[in-house]
Amino acid sequence: MRNDEKLMGEWQFRGPSGTKKTVKLPHTWNNLDGQDGGNDYWRGSCLYEKNFPKPVFTQDERVYLEFQGVNASAEVQLNGVKVAEHDGGYSTFRADVTEVLKDENVLKVKVDNSVNNRVYPQKADFTFYGGIYRDVLLKTVSKYHFDLDELGGNGIRVTPSVKGKNAGIHIETFHNAKDAKDAKVQVSILDAEGKQAAFGEGADLTLDIQDVHLWDGVFDPYLYTAHAALLVDGKTVDEVSARFGVRTISIDPKKGFFLNGRSYPLRGVSRHQDFKALGNAITKEHHRRDMELIKEMGANTIRLAHYQHDQYFYDLCDEYGMAVWAEIPYISEHMPQGRENTVSQMKELITQNYNHPCIVTWGLSNEITISTKDKADMLDNHHVLNDLCHKMDPTRPTTLACYAMCGPFNRVAHISDLVSWNLYLGWYVPGLFLNDLWMDFFHFRYPNRPLGFSEYGCEAMPNLHSSKPHRGDHTEEYQCVYHEYMLECFERHPFLWATHVWNMFDFAADARDQGGEPGMNHKGLVTFDRKTKKDSFYLYKAWWSSEPFVHICGSRYKDRAETQTTVKVYSNQPEVELYTNGTKAGKKSGQHVFTFQIPLNGEVKLEARAGKLRDQAVIRHVNTPNPAYKLKKTKSKSANWV
Repeated sequence: MRNDEKLMGEWQFRGPSGTKKTVKLPHTWNNLDGQDGGNDYWRGSCLYEKNFPKPVFTQDERVYLEFQGVNASAEVQLNGVKVAEHDGGYSTFRADVTEVLKDENVLKVKVDNSVNNRVYPQKADFTFYGGIYRDVLLKTVSKYHFDLDELGGNGIRVTPSVKGKNAGIHIETFHNAKDAKDAKVQVSILDAEGKQAAFGEGADLTLDIQDVHLWDGVFDPYLYTAHAALLVDGKTVDEVSARFGVRTISIDPKKGFFLNGRSYPLRGVSRHQDFKALGNAITKEHHRRDMELIKEMGANTIRLAHYQHDQYFYDLCDEYGMAVWAEIPYISEHMPQGRENTVSQMKELITQNYNHPCIVTWGLSNEITISTKDKADMLDNHHVLNDLCHKMDPTRPTTLACYAMCGPFNRVAHISDLVSWNLYLGWYVPGLFLNDLWMDFFHFRYPNRPLGFSEYGCEAMPNLHSSKPHRGDHTEEYQCVYHEYMLECFERHPFLWATHVWNMFDFAADARDQGGEPGMNHKGLVTFDRKTKKDSFYLYKAWWSSEPFVHICGSRYKDRAETQTTVKVYSNQPEVELYTNGTKAGKKSGQHVFTFQIPLNGEVKLEARAGKLRDQAVIRHVNTPNPAYKLKKTKSKSANWV
């Protein structure tokens, strides 16, 4: 049977300028680049080397070397023999190394994130971390086994279809034992409790589940498991499993997204995978922490931008019921010599993630018209990708994200099944009301075209504050003003199939120098280290979460120069009371946002009450505004990264 051995410790790393050190995986050499104000973001080629003993295996077994994420290009040598090359920094790839293994082995991996014109991404508003930043495994399997050679897949493909109260589960398995004597595949479907729900025999078959339990998003993310066994001469030689969920999805251009036949508006966030001081070399604990924060806020969808994420995070999305937009890093710029790479990355994305019920759409590209010169070639490539998605997976629609300057009449916006826009009206340009006008116009002009908002947001630093927040000040207070408007705006436009905040977390963006912290994008609702939930996080919790809470905004805005100040409270409760220094200052009924005006003299202890719920903060009057709360301008642009 299969055996996995991780190769994570004691790698010799030769980095920029020939530096040498011992590292453990996951690892990236860009984890701090660009974040100290210097021009130290380095892209190039580095070498990883590891010695390991020959794994134990028999003459009837094979050994594969598996890499789950190497950014961006990799050349793998084992004992001086090149065993693999791979272009694409976010997907799994493997090589059969059985014949190359020795008693003592030297593994060398040349990793390259250099600038080029053929491997995506090359131009985008996030840092392209170089390194071996996910797990590396030695996989020992029978010589007869389920497929490990095709696009990083696992040899099993599950396609459910709902038939009234029942479901038909089409299960395809792929193996190399077609010429073996008396080879056959047995398939069991197990329910969430591990009980057998169906059984059959064959490499391509459909099994029925009676009274099927649907995967119902965040309300009930129920998962089945398809377990396949490969038998040769009556003996089981290999096994593979895949979790899956049974659900239906549909999108109505006038009524939005539907899950299992009922309206289910997708309202959530986008997520980058990096973390302060670690870059994208993160662990399962970091992934789970991210998911818990997203769940706490009450989101039901995640756009996994702008690349294939770790399989563990897709698993978490299955378990937590998050509807996922999955995409490749075909972004910002069409490179004619990169077309093959967009196709290979899309094939890997779909092959490796087909069985995840969380995924509801495949994303073709993001803001591709920013700097594209050959528009005809770009459009043709989108048609190729769109057709490829439909061929590989007829069950899911395609989508793409257009940016603001890509007008509603642009042909690229009408290729995919769905479309969304990245719009920052009210941040990069004045006028929050423009969001309403834009949505209304598009929907009027294209009433049968499903429309979403794939990015919207504004920068905010937890240390910057103002009683008169305005666009461009990077204060926590303006971020609240912005998102309060956007949530109300989406409520006025229920036809939107999905909305995704940009971003759930602050993330590294080497080209930026804004908010007093270079190399960062601060549009997150939570800081880069995940330690600070900005006030806007609680606004979304007030709208989306059923977990009772009350939150006083502005607790970090302690020093205030006005004699009467505004205190804003977020809650999902219908009524909030505010107390100042133990005395009731007011009581408000409403939804989400509760605003109080209070006199400010000396130090004031605030307490918000909503039933038995409590939250406290302390503010005080000062004679002059605290200069630390104001953004210090730099010579760098503070608008956008382009």
